[in-house]
Amino acid sequence: MENDATNRDSDRYFVSIFGTPGDPKGWGWRFEGHHLCVNITLVEGQDIAVTPSFMGANPGEVRAGPHQGMRVLAEEESLARLLVSTLLATEKKEVIFSEKPPAEILTGDKRKVTALAPVGITAADMTEAQRTVLINLIFAYTGRYRSDIAAADMAKIEKAGIDNIRFGWAGGIQPGEAYYYRIQGPTFLMECANVQNQANHVHTAWRDFTGDFGRDILGDHFKQDAH
Repeated sequence: MENDATNRDSDRYFVSIFGTPGDPKGWGWRFEGHHLCVNITLVEGQDIAVTPSFMGANPGEVRAGPHQGMRVLAEEESLARLLVSTLLATEKKEVIFSEKPPAEILTGDKRKVTALAPVGITAADMTEAQRTVLINLIFAYTGRYRSDIAAADMAKIEKAGIDNIRFGWAGGIQPGEAYYYRIQGPTFLMECANVQNQANHVHTAWRDFTGDFGRDILGDHFKQDAH
């Protein structure tokens, strides 16, 4: 489909090691290839950071061949579409901040990200059912990792305040229409864009404003311990 076997070869995934594995001062590793970038940072063997996290899929939905019907990032789309639809059904029209989606996720490959413009609806303005869908959508990102790590990340997000999290959508809401959405809280940002290839090419990103590459846990570690 891509017509570029050199750059899109399914065997072209790489592991990179940062520091010395097991070093209590901190070390990390990355698993990366096209449409996947997993970054793990460890301090004292127990404090673990998993952002930045990027996952994509092309096609978003396999429409022919032996894997027809497969949707690698199904939850990230289905839950978001459910949330925007229920918000519109309850007259929360401001959830759609633009009729035209951006061509790509806005944070790109920036080493450090800051909050984007606040758009959409806050969790404080959602019904209990809508808040549940929002939390499940956030967990679609955090829950990609081991359960104890996911629980720690969700606890950090909840501590910063669920009410302060915003969800905004741009583009069409029907299957097959190009869209973009953003979940943004005091400490984190999640983006999803499905615009390319007739809206069947998904990019998702999860960033932490202070915790990407373990900045916060490394900072705390160096404050507490002499090196």
